[in-house]
Amino acid sequence: MSNIVYGLSVDTADAEKLARFWAEVLGRDVASGASPEFATLDPDGAAPRLSFHRVPEPKSVKNRLHLDLISPAFEAESQRLLALGACRIRDVTQGSARWTTFADPEGNEFDLIAG
Repeated sequence: MSNIVYGLSVDTADAEKLARFWAEVLGRDVASGASPEFATLDPDGAAPRLSFHRVPEPKSVKNRLHLDLISPAFEAESQRLLALGACRIRDVTQGSARWTTFADPEGNEFDLIAG
């Protein structure tokens, strides 16, 4: 027997607010019924389910799992992410690979890869 990844869940202080940020980043819609306690992005059949759950404790350490996004319009997309409320943490170049680590409005890290 094997398992199937159903989706990813993100702990948050305000599920609906963070879901709206990620919906804009990923070009997806927030499913109906979103609230500060729980929100999810509408599954589109191609991308994994992404859900947000309010938890009482604040983020306290670097997240051990993060999303990797890739864009052929790296500079323009970097500027769009900043305009949406992301914060640039660091720029990295390793050989021919280049990416920027950002944090979402609640401090969860993610990478944008030049591709």
